[in-house]
Amino acid sequence: MGIEDLKERLSTPVSAFPLAVFRIVFGIVLCFSQVRFLAKGWVEALFLVPTYHFTYPGFDWVQVLPAPWMYALLACSIIGALGIALGFFYRWSTLLFFLTFTYLELIDKAWYLNHYYFVSLMAFLLLWVPANQVVSLDVYFKRTQHPESKSIPRWALLLIQFQIFVVYFFAGIAKLKYDWLVRAEPMKTWLAARTDFPLLGSWFDQDWVAYAFSWGGTLYDLLIPFFLLIPQTRPVAFLAVILFHGMTGLLFPIGMFPWIMIGAALIFFTEEDWKNLLGEKSFLQTNVQASYTIPTGWVVLLGLYMGLQIFLPLRHYSYPGNVLWNEKGLRFAWHVMVME
Repeated sequence: MGIEDLKERLSTPVSAFPLAVFRIVFGIVLCFSQVRFLAKGWVEALFLVPTYHFTYPGFDWVQVLPAPWMYALLACSIIGALGIALGFFYRWSTLLFFLTFTYLELIDKAWYLNHYYFVSLMAFLLLWVPANQVVSLDVYFKRTQHPESKSIPRWALLLIQFQIFVVYFFAGIAKLKYDWLVRAEPMKTWLAARTDFPLLGSWFDQDWVAYAFSWGGTLYDLLIPFFLLIPQTRPVAFLAVILFHGMTGLLFPIGMFPWIMIGAALIFFTEEDWKNLLGEKSFLQTNVQASYTIPTGWVVLLGLYMGLQIFLPLRHYSYPGNVLWNEKGLRFAWHVMVME
C-alpha cells in the first residue's frame, strides 16, 4: 500500500457517534474518579504529608505546590473532565484536564499506576481528535468547525482503538512469565487472601483456581482486542470485558481501572452496532459527502506515536535481569497485576 492509498483510507469519513460515546463515558468516569480522590483525602495523604517525593527523570521541576494550589489543580481536573463529558469548550476542557491530571501524576513516580498513565495518554489523544462532533454542547452552540457534519476521519477512531489494543495486548505479553503461568503467582497468594469473597471465596485457596485465573487472564488480555475488532464476536467480547473487569474490580483494590476499561471498550462498537441498538437516529448518520485530507506529515507523526507505544513495552528486554525484580522498564509497559 502506497502513502497515498494509506492517506485515503485514513481520511475516509466514518460516524462520529462511537467517538462521542467514548468521550462522554471517559469524561464521566474521570470526573467521578477525581471527586473520589478528593473525598478520600488523598491530596493530603499522597502529596502534602510526605516530605520527600520520587520525581521522574527530567521532571524534577514538577513539585508539590502549596495546599490551596494542589486542591485547585484537582478542582481544575474535575472541571476539565466534566467539560469533556459535556463536549463544552471541548478542546480547552481536554487541555485543562490533561495538564492538571498529568501534573499530579508526575509529582511522584512511587504512585505510578498503569491506568493513570492510560488516562493521561487518552486525554492527550483526545486533544487531537474531533470527539465533540455530535452529542455535545459545542454542537448545540455551533462551536464545532463543521457543525452540520456528523462524521469524522477514520484515523481519529483508529488512533483511540490502537491505544486500547496496545494496553490489552502488552498486558498479555507481560504475563508470559514463569511465575505467572507455571507457579500461578502472585494470583495464588492474592486469591488465598480472599476466601471471604461471597459464593466463590471457599474455592480461592485451591491451586487449580489460581491457575485458571492466571491462564484465563493471560488469554483474555491477548485475545480480547482481536475479538472486539471482529463484528461477529464483538457483543460476546464486550460481555467478557464487563465480567472480567467487574470481577477484578470486586476482588482486588485497583481503583477505577476496571470501570475505565469497560467504558473504553465501547469505542470498538461501530455505527451499525449502535443503529441495531438505538434505531435510525439522526446523530448516527454518516455524512458520506464529507471530505477529509490528512497531510503526509500527520501520517508520519501518527506512525511515530504508534511506534513509540510499541517500543516502550518492549524496552525492558534490552536490560539484563528480571524486570519484575529490578523494575527497569517496568513503567509505561502495561505490566498490569503481575507482581506483588
